[in-house]
Amino acid sequence: MHVYIDGARQPLGAGFDDYLNPGRTAVVSIDLHRGHLEDDPDCPCPAPRARAIVGGVNRFHAAARAAGVPVIHVRSTLRKGGVDDIAGIPSAWRRVFPLHVGPIPNSDGHAIEGSRWTEFVTEVDDRDLVVSGKKRLSAFYPTDLDFLLRNMGVEALILNGCLADCCVLNTAFDGSNMGYRITVLRDLVAGTTEDLEAASLKIVAMHLGLVADAEDLLGAWQERQPAAKKRAG
Repeated sequence: MHVYIDGARQPLGAGFDDYLNPGRTAVVSIDLHRGHLEDDPDCPCPAPRARAIVGGVNRFHAAARAAGVPVIHVRSTLRKGGVDDIAGIPSAWRRVFPLHVGPIPNSDGHAIEGSRWTEFVTEVDDRDLVVSGKKRLSAFYPTDLDFLLRNMGVEALILNGCLADCCVLNTAFDGSNMGYRITVLRDLVAGTTEDLEAASLKIVAMHLGLVADAEDLLGAWQERQPAAKKRAG
């Protein structure tokens, strides 16, 4: 198994079996819905760099399902009228993000329940699980994701999605603080910019968990599955 340390791919070494046990792992895919990925001037919170990872995410999810690892899709969802955001206490990003990227004309439409912007762009299989109700930057807040994972007996999380420097990073912080073993897939996340993406992955690798490529992780799972089946038998 290889991981990224300070941006360089290196062998992981021993001592990380609890990160790599497919029998105690779930994939958490964050905010890969039309509200971020649509190539439309009305897209309420565009993350154009993330469009490039959709195909790879779909392929990885198919491989995870084949390995018996559950896939959980998380999406932001706000109540109609915006009482839990724009008509209440607005999210900080609504004020500061435009300082960096310019005005976002339809930002008030972001994540409103029932709108097309909450529809997933990635493939959702009948076996997958969906967590809605994410209202801020972490997939844990204020959703039932932790409740779901505890009931599933999950100890390790594999994160993909967008944005690497925003919702993925916040989810990694919360998950790590809650005791989950975090792995972020370097090739299946996208940041606001290339520099912010790289910085976010270095932060994860330094403080929160592992950063790896999808193929390396799948290989590590394949190596462990025969042993897991033998123990189960």
